[in-house]
Parts: sequence; structure tokens; C-alpha cells
Amino acid sequence: MKKIVAYIKETYDELVHKVSWPTYSELTNSAVVVLYASLLIALVVFAMDFCFQNVMEKIIYPH
Repeated sequence: MKKIVAYIKETYDELVHKVSWPTYSELTNSAVVVLYASLLIALVVFAMDFCFQNVMEKIIYPH
């Protein structure tokens, strides 16, 4: 039981005193970067899928 209590105390100490938490501004900026990167990747995947679909339709169903 002493090991569990020591573990909890050490964990609390590390979270409160040793971890550097981001500021609200840093957190907001990071969230915006992730949002834009996700949208960009989604657009690239959509474009690749659209192109691949058109190529496959021309191969499978030639006019």
C-alpha cells in the first residue's frame, strides 16, 4: 500500500511542479495548426480519390 501512495504523491508532484503546461494562446495556436493540417490532408486525400476514381472508370468503362 505504501508503494501506491508513494506513486500517487510522485505523480502529483511531477504534474504540478515538473510539467510545463502550455498557455491558452499556445494551445489555441496549436489547435488551429492541427485543424488546418487536417483539412489540407483531407483535401489531398479527396483529390487523390477523385482522380483515381476517374482513371478507374475510364479503364473499366471505356467510351
